[in-house]
Amino acid sequence: MEETSVFEKFELHLDHSAKDFLKETAKWAYFLSILGFVGIGLFVVIAIFAGAFFSTIGAAMPGMGAYGGSFGAIMSFFYLLIAAVYFFPVYYLFKFSSNAKKAFRDNDSEALSSSLGYLKSHYKFIGILMVSILVLYALFFLLAITGALLGR
Repeated sequence: MEETSVFEKFELHLDHSAKDFLKETAKWAYFLSILGFVGIGLFVVIAIFAGAFFSTIGAAMPGMGAYGGSFGAIMSFFYLLIAAVYFFPVYYLFKFSSNAKKAFRDNDSEALSSSLGYLKSHYKFIGILMVSILVLYALFFLLAITGALLGR
């Protein structure tokens, strides 16, 4: 016969103020996710027009030669890359907010658990992204120091 620990038997109950805090958090998360999707759309539009704009500017600049046309494609690629990276935390935030609102509307514990899972995914993605950016900063810093020392 398996014994269960005290922690496995523990069931969490939310009081009224905790529910109100979660409801308000879900509303703000929904608002921020909608703004995030609008921002992603703007990045995609900018990627389309920036590619054409920078290609025209690059081709018109003297001395750019063959690089003028490819500069716009490179800029478009980077804007689309930023939009793709930005999509995932915004999507997780949106799913958190919509599931949390559904959980409180329908008194559904499974929807609340699902929403908290999306919130965990949101913060996990942001955390991994921040660690990646810090590693890139450290590499750039080391390359700058190395370049400065070798450039003497």
